[in-house]
Amino acid sequence: MAPAPDTLTLGEPSDVPRPWRRRVALALVSLIPIFALANAFGQRPDTSSASTPAARLQVYAPTHARSGLIYAVRFRVDAARDLKRATLELDPGWAEQYTVNGIAPQPVSEGSHDGRLVFVLGHIARGTHYTLWLSLQINPTNVGRHRQSVALFDAGQQLLVIRRTITIWP
Repeated sequence: MAPAPDTLTLGEPSDVPRPWRRRVALALVSLIPIFALANAFGQRPDTSSASTPAARLQVYAPTHARSGLIYAVRFRVDAARDLKRATLELDPGWAEQYTVNGIAPQPVSEGSHDGRLVFVLGHIARGTHYTLWLSLQINPTNVGRHRQSVALFDAGQQLLVIRRTITIWP
C-alpha cells in the first residue's frame, strides 16, 4: 500500500458530521410528512354556516390547504321561505390564482359584480335545498391568506354572509 501524500492528514475528519448529527437531521426532515398526515398543513374541509329566518347557507371547504391541491367546495342553501331569485356572491379569493375545474349543477347564470363571482341559482322553493359544487385547483404559486366570504341574496336583497379565509401553504 502506498503511503499517504504529504498534504493529507490522517485521522478523524473534522468536517464530516457525527452519526448523531445525521440522525437528528433525518428525524427533523421526517417530521414534515408526519405533520402533513396529522393535517397540520390543512386540506381537511370545515363547515361554515349562517342562517336567517329566510334561509340557511352552509359552505363545506378547507380553511387551510397546500398549493397545487385539487378540492371540491359545497354550497348548500336551505330555503325557509320561497327564494325567488337566489344568488351567491363569492369574494375574489375563490378565483384568484385558482383553476376552476367545474361547477355542478350549472347555475341559471354566472357573472361578476365588483370583482366578486356571481352565481344566480334561481327559484328555491320553501322547505327545499339547493347544493352547488365547485371544483377548484390551487395554482402552485398561490401562497398566503385570502378572503373567501360568501353572500346569499334573494332578488337583490342580501340575506346573509359567511365570512371566512383560507391559508395556503407552499
